[in-house]
Order: sequence, then C-alpha cells, then structure tokens
Amino acid sequence: MSFKLLGLRDELVKATENLGFQSPMPIQQKAMPVLLSGEKDFVGLAQTGTGKTGAFGLPLIQLIDSNKFHTQGIVICPTRELCLQITDDLKQFARYMNKIKIVAIYGGASIATQIKQLKSKPQIIVATPGRLIDMINRKAANLSKVSYTILDEADEMLNMGFQEDIDNILKKMPDHRKIWLFSATMPKGVSAIANNYLTDPVKVQIGGKRQGPKNIKHICHTIQQKNKYLGLKRIIAFSPDILGLIFCRTRKDTQALAELLMQDGYRAEALHGDLSQGQRDSVMRKFRKGSVRLLVATDVAARGLDVDDITHVIHYNLPDEVEIYTHRSGRTGRAGKSGLSIALINSKEIHRIHMLAKRLNICFEFNKVPDGKAICEKQLSGLVEKIIHTDVNQAEIEAYLPAVCRALENFDKKELIKRFIAAEFNRFLKNYHNADDINANTKTRTKTRPEFKNRHESRAKTKPVKRKKRPGSGKTQRFFINLGKLDKINEGAIVRLICDKSGIGSGMIGEISLNREFSFFEVEKQAAGKVCNSLNNAKLDGRTVEVHKAIQKNAAY
Repeated sequence: MSFKLLGLRDELVKATENLGFQSPMPIQQKAMPVLLSGEKDFVGLAQTGTGKTGAFGLPLIQLIDSNKFHTQGIVICPTRELCLQITDDLKQFARYMNKIKIVAIYGGASIATQIKQLKSKPQIIVATPGRLIDMINRKAANLSKVSYTILDEADEMLNMGFQEDIDNILKKMPDHRKIWLFSATMPKGVSAIANNYLTDPVKVQIGGKRQGPKNIKHICHTIQQKNKYLGLKRIIAFSPDILGLIFCRTRKDTQALAELLMQDGYRAEALHGDLSQGQRDSVMRKFRKGSVRLLVATDVAARGLDVDDITHVIHYNLPDEVEIYTHRSGRTGRAGKSGLSIALINSKEIHRIHMLAKRLNICFEFNKVPDGKAICEKQLSGLVEKIIHTDVNQAEIEAYLPAVCRALENFDKKELIKRFIAAEFNRFLKNYHNADDINANTKTRTKTRPEFKNRHESRAKTKPVKRKKRPGSGKTQRFFINLGKLDKINEGAIVRLICDKSGIGSGMIGEISLNREFSFFEVEKQAAGKVCNSLNNAKLDGRTVEVHKAIQKNAAY
C-alpha cells in the first residue's frame, strides 16, 4: 500500500516521500480513504505514536480550498506542545502547496501576535481549547465557515477539564461541518461528544480496547521501597543509550528526583506544572535535541509530549488510573519503533500490576534489577561499540599522532586496551563491581498474564473523614480546589486546610470529592466568603492553593 494509492494528490505524496514515509501506518490506511471523501464524521481510536497526525492532517490539507481565504479547518488538541507539533507536521505536509496558511493558537504566548496571525486569514487553525475560546470571544477567530473540525486526544482534553470549552467551540460552528474525533480511549465523556455532535460516524479502532501498542515491552522490577532510587540508577546504567521519560506522582517528587539524578552526574531535568512556559520550552528543547537524556515528569506536565525517539518510560510511581498507564507507556514505541515500559514497585504493589495486566490485556515480565556484573558488562560492551563505530578524521588527527605514539610506545596492545578501558570505565567498576542485590524477595511468577485472577484486584478506598454533622446540600456552596490525588492528599488534608486557614469548624464542611488533579468541597453558605478569601493563595506542601466557586453538583449542565 502506498500514499498514492490512498488517493493523495501529487504534492502531498511528494511531501511524505521527503519526510521519509515509506508506507501508510494502519490508522492511516483505514482512516484516510474515509476522510479524503470529506463526507463523513469519523471516530478513530488509536494510541499515541501510531500516525494519527498524518491520518487526519493529509486529508485535511487535500480538502482545503487554497483559493478561499477564511478558516476552513480547525484542529483542537490539549496542550501547547502538541499544538506546536501538529502545526509543524501540517506545514511539512503542505510544503508544496504554498497558498495554504496554518496558524497555531495556544496559551502562554502573546495574544497580540496570535491575533495578528489570525488576521492573515489562515485556512487551518491548530489550537488549544482555552486560547481558542479566548480568540472567539475577542472576535479574532471566526468559525462560521469551518468545514472540518478535528478533536485530537479527546480523552486527554476531557481529563484536563475542557469539556465546557469543547461544547462551546462546537456550538460556534455551522451544522454542516464534519467532525473527526481521535482518542486513545473512549470514556463516557468522549462517547457523549460523539453522540451529541457526530452524525452516523465511521468508526475505526487500531488495537484492542484499552490495549497498548504491540511494540512496547512491559517490565516490572520489585524492590524494597528504600532501594527504589538505587534501582532506578541501575536501570539507567544498564541502558547506555537511554532517552527516558520517568514518571512521578507529584511536582515535589518530580523536582526532588531530577535534582538527585543531576547531582549524581546524569543529564536530567524536571518537567512539572510549577515551571514557567519559558522554562518548560527550554527543557523540552534540550530533551528533543538529546542534551537532556532523562526527563522526570508528572502526568499532567507530560500531556501532549511528542518525541518519537523515547526508548524508556519508567514508572517511578505507578499511576492511579488504568488509562494513565496507557498514556504514559504510549510515549515510547512510537512511529513503529520498539520501546520499554518499566515499573518500579514494592512487594505491596504487585496486585496493581496484575490488575493492569488484566484490564489492559498486556503481559508484564517480572525481571530482577541488573546486578553490578551485568551493568559493567553492558557498559563495557557499549563503550567498545562506540569505539568501533567512531569516525576518525585522519587529516585533523594526523599532526597529533607522533607525540601520542611516542608516549605509548612502551605498552603492548593488550596493556593499552586495558588502560584505555580503565580510564573510561573506572567509575562504573567502583560503583557496581561489588554492588549488593537490591531485588525484593517475592514469590511471584516471572510473567503475569491478562487472565490472572487476583483476589486483591479491587482498589482500597480512602476512608472518609468522620465529622459530627454535615450540612444539607441545599445549604452549602460548592468550591473547586486545585489539589487532587496526584498531590498525595486525602479528605482529611482538605478538611484540615479549610479549618486551619479559615477558622471554621469541620461540622460546617459538607461533601468532599477527590479527583486526580483537582477536587471539590462544600461548606455552609454563611462561611463561603470567609473560606474563599482565606484559602486563595494559601500554601500546602509548597504549592499555591487556588479556590473558586463551582456549579452545584445537582445543577443542570
């Protein structure tokens, strides 16, 4: 199968050839014939790194009328990084179609500059939901003539709280527009969008339900909690060419782990929500260029991260939700390459690995953390390979060889090799030659398969905080707070925070609902103003707290 046979025009086929695309990927083969017709709504379920941008981007560019200077296509995606990546890809696809203008609209950049870009009348806008809504309200973006709307990583956008923004954007478009929805998973929110806005869509699914790409190998190392950092370093040392993404649960843990790695001489950086946009861009630039080899990130910060060459995803902390494991692991094994997804767990977390295996229909290998001898052998082998494949600039080095040869003339070949290796290799020999075994002593089998039955599969739930009385829902005000399970908090922490900062009693606090990245709580209406004023800009574990009024739980949406 070739791109030409799929029905692409010559300019687009030429662009794919110049980009090194030899043949369409599975999602492209199945989606593009439908999308090129321009007549159907579409739902595509596929993991990250499977070629989704090409699947919707090439047909979109072909369907655009380059002689009409108004917005005809909109691509909506969750993050700035993904927005910029998609824009760059679309421009590469359209490189031989000079009349097509493509503009990226996203938060964290100059609004004035983006308004000026929109005034140039681009045919395609790639945007994050919040900034696009802002541009619509400023009357800088006009969606009244949009023919094609792409929702990319729809499940991620809903996880990030963009449901209302997406609804508002879709309502601004004409009824005849076609919607192409792409998502890794199909939770209720994504199904609701499909049911509410798409008409008889064509549905394509690549891979099984909740199933990651086949080219990712899932490995689990069980070690004592106190040895987790030592285990991480051994995994890194065993992989000389690693370009790794390491996931932690909280911003605080992410920063602390990155600093430890940097102190130990690793080229590592942290990526989390407390970084400014400039800092984030700098970190990502270094990671893409390879000057940073280890990126330590939270799940929120890594959304939309699009780097094809990541070799390892390491779960330093297991995620709270099954879908998050899928999204994390999908950052490696992209564009047809193989990748490793490695979980570092303690013995109490083994049941969670069995649960992930069953729900995702994947197979985990339970391996031992490499010992010192294995690490030394792997590093030595890597060093030898590097020497063998090193290009020698004969002209440049010739002038220095006589002096070097004279200095080394008393050593035979074997002695020279030993001394050279020792000079490069002594650090690893010192650190790992007599290293202890840090693997936990467990009796688990070497592999866990999807059909494994685990009586501990159900997740333990946090016990609710006991309070003497709770106000009725009609007498309360509901609040949003920017703290959730990822911040390692429970109901008790929120109750203590409210009481300590506002001075109200716990009996005035109603229902508390914990989510992954944020939460909701209710307080008696008479205390609402005091709570809001006292909690905003307060600190919890170094993080600034944001609180604002939310819609009542039973209110109509």
